[in-house]
Amino acid sequence: MSEMAKSLVFTGERQLEIREYPVPEVSDDKVLIKVDASAICTWEQRVYTGVKKVEFPFIGGHEMSGRIIAMGKNVDRQQWAVGDMVVAGVTLPCRNCYQCKSGNEQNCENFNHSKHLEGLPEKGMGGFSSHLLVDPVNLFHICNVEPEEAAITEPLSCVLHSVETGRVEFGDMVVVIGCGIMGLLHVMLSIRRGASVIVSDTNEERMGLALRLGASCAVNPEKESLEERVREITGGTKAQVVFDTTPVSAVAEHAVQAVANNGRLVLYSSFYPDTPVSISPDWLHKSGAKLLGTANSNTVDFIKASRMISQKIVDMKPFISEVYELKDYKKAFESAVRGDKFRVVIRF
Repeated sequence: MSEMAKSLVFTGERQLEIREYPVPEVSDDKVLIKVDASAICTWEQRVYTGVKKVEFPFIGGHEMSGRIIAMGKNVDRQQWAVGDMVVAGVTLPCRNCYQCKSGNEQNCENFNHSKHLEGLPEKGMGGFSSHLLVDPVNLFHICNVEPEEAAITEPLSCVLHSVETGRVEFGDMVVVIGCGIMGLLHVMLSIRRGASVIVSDTNEERMGLALRLGASCAVNPEKESLEERVREITGGTKAQVVFDTTPVSAVAEHAVQAVANNGRLVLYSSFYPDTPVSISPDWLHKSGAKLLGTANSNTVDFIKASRMISQKIVDMKPFISEVYELKDYKKAFESAVRGDKFRVVIRF
C-alpha cells in the first residue's frame, strides 16, 4: 500500500481528528513539501475553543516548516532542490485585487482562510498536514535552525510588518503592551532598530524575560500607572511608538495615554470581543499622532523573517514552549489554550 498523508482536521468546537489522504501528486508548477513542524497560533486556538467561527470540517495551521520532497517539471531548479528546508507562507491572498497588486498582500480584499488548497482533503490553511503542495512564490528558504524554530517564521514576519508600520527609528522610545510571544518579538525587533523599549504586562515572569531580551524597563499596570512611568522615563515627551499586542479593547483605549506628540499607536492584535473604544479626536488633531492598524504579512516580510532566523539575528528558541508528536494533538491543543505558553508545536 502506498504511503498516506495525514491532516489534523477541526470537526467541531474542541473536536479534532486525524484524517488520511493520498500523498498529493506534484503538479507542473508546484512543490511538494513534507511538513516537519506546525505551531498552534492563537488563531487556531480560537477556532478550537469556538471563539473564531469557521465552517467545519476545516484544516488549520499556517505556521509551518518542512522539506521539499518533489518538484513539478516547471519549477526553477536553480532556486529550489529536493531536500531544501523551507517555510511556507502568504498562501491566502488572492493576488489579483487592488491591495495585492499594490504590494499589500497582507490587506488583501479577498483574504480567505477557507480556500480548498490543491491536494488536501478539506478546506483551510492546511499547515496541520503532513504533505502540502505549494507554489514556489509562497516558499522561503531557511537553514541553521531546528524545524520548531523555523515554524514560527510567520509570527516574526507579522511583527516585522508591524514594526515597519510603526516606523521605529534610532533613539525612539517604544512601549510594548503585552509580553506574549508577539509582544516579545516586538521588543526584540524594536531594539534592533535602535530603540529603547518599555514593556507593560501583569505577568512578572514574562516581563522578566522581556528585560533579559533587552527591554530597558517593565511596568505592571496593576501596580503603577503606565502613562506616569512613561512620562517620567521620557522627561514628559512620552513614547514615539506604542504597540498594543493585547486583544482587549480597553487596553487600546488606555494605550493612547502613552503616545507622544507626532507618535504612532499601532494596534497589532485582533480584538475579542470587538468592543469600540473612545479616543479624543481633538487630541488626535492637536498632537499629530497616528493611529495605525496592522495584520498579517507579505512576501517581503517573509523573506526578511526567514533570513533573520537563518542568520541568527533573532533567536526563536525562547518561544518554543512545548513540542508534541501528531498523535498527542489533543494534549497539544489543551495545553496551548491554557494561555500560559508562547508556542506549542506539533511535529509531523
